[in-house]
Amino acid sequence: MSPTSKTEQRARLRVLRKALAIAAPDAAERAAALLPLERLPAFAAFGGYHALGSELDPSPLIRRLAATGAMLALPVALSRDAPLVFRAWDSRDTLVPDAVGVPAPPPSAPGLHPDLVIAPLLAFDRRGGRLGQGGGHYDRTLESLRSSRPVFVLGLAYAGQEVEPMDLDPHDQRLDAILTETGYREVQNT
Repeated sequence: MSPTSKTEQRARLRVLRKALAIAAPDAAERAAALLPLERLPAFAAFGGYHALGSELDPSPLIRRLAATGAMLALPVALSRDAPLVFRAWDSRDTLVPDAVGVPAPPPSAPGLHPDLVIAPLLAFDRRGGRLGQGGGHYDRTLESLRSSRPVFVLGLAYAGQEVEPMDLDPHDQRLDAILTETGYREVQNT
């Protein structure tokens, strides 16, 4: 797929995601309630995200995962081209803009290596393919995290964001499972 067609596809998918957000205002709560915690691998720390625009709000899912006793970390961009790092975050702490302007834990927050990462997306396919915003942040980050130990990646999306199987580039990182307001699905990464 050419860069222009990916740009056009992302624009269409942003419009779709916005419509899905309006049509299903309770999707985040429904999705969180459908997560089968017993199907997840053990995790001591997990990475969430700060929802931007019409991204599915991970807050209900974060609350559910935090109730297990695992530590929450949020991603921080140190530069536009580097992998994200994860820093511990407590809701009593103030978020500060990172290098790309996304609210993130401050530099004083301890770094964490999450065992589970909740990933936002524009589209997903049944094989675990993920189309992100286009900056490559999550692909670089997941590749970096997975280079040292297994990391389970859970895509969080509206069910209507599913697309036909995508042709992925070699650097694209696949999801291990997808959670939507209609259910949870593990994927076989081949």
